[in-house]
Amino acid sequence: MIHTALIPWLDPETIIQGAGPWALLVVCFIVFAETGLLVGFLLPGDTLLVISGLLSNPELVPPAGVFGVSVWLVALLIGVSAFVGGEVGYEIGHRGGPKVFERKESGLFSVKNVERTNAFFERFGGLTIILARFVPIVRTFAPVAAGVGHMNRGRYTLYNFIGAVLWGFGLTMFGYAVSFIPPVAYLVREYIDLILLVAVGGTALVTAWHYFSERRKAKKAAAAGEDVITDEEEAQELVLDPDVFDRPPHLDGDHPHHGDGHHGDDRPPHDGR
Repeated sequence: MIHTALIPWLDPETIIQGAGPWALLVVCFIVFAETGLLVGFLLPGDTLLVISGLLSNPELVPPAGVFGVSVWLVALLIGVSAFVGGEVGYEIGHRGGPKVFERKESGLFSVKNVERTNAFFERFGGLTIILARFVPIVRTFAPVAAGVGHMNRGRYTLYNFIGAVLWGFGLTMFGYAVSFIPPVAYLVREYIDLILLVAVGGTALVTAWHYFSERRKAKKAAAAGEDVITDEEEAQELVLDPDVFDRPPHLDGDHPHHGDGHHGDDRPPHDGR
């Protein structure tokens, strides 16, 4: 095993012994935030899930994996966190209504992210709730958009459950399965401290990069005199019509828009975007 001697606090044994259960709690919170909070798009969920499964192999990280518990429990808790996050995201949208979109462009919010999510719904209908789990940014805004548009709660919860199982539980178990591939197992054994560095430091760096990148774009747009505030009328235009959630997927991307006048092909674009 190659140790990062210059970074002693990243010694694998130190992390495993002192942070096991707490590390799992952090992972579960990140997964929850991916869909439960509107700032979740800043977080690198997919990579984190695969690495969590990878490092749950007790043969590679003795005696019981990096979290100190069975991979089945790790995957289950991550899946539950994904499901609960999706339910909370829906509630935020359902209770807050269009007002959740009434805010200023910043490193934590961009109307383009909402529009990108709406485009997914227009194309894939309610199945977006499942598919969005595998699409960064969209998986953060899809639950909220579904709540604001009052998607049928029973159908939403079913799709949310399926998505949480496939994404949260599935990707974690995928990472665990990959850990049994000889070349991968060798790399983990030899470079576990570097992998931990990527998992811990990489998550923080990616989050910070996304935040400051979005913030810089917002400031640049404001300096150029563009409209960077979504007002009440513009927020209403972002609300999806209920029939969108009942449509079958239309894979050619030319599905006609339907609605009550709030949006569609003739919807005026948001200023400055």
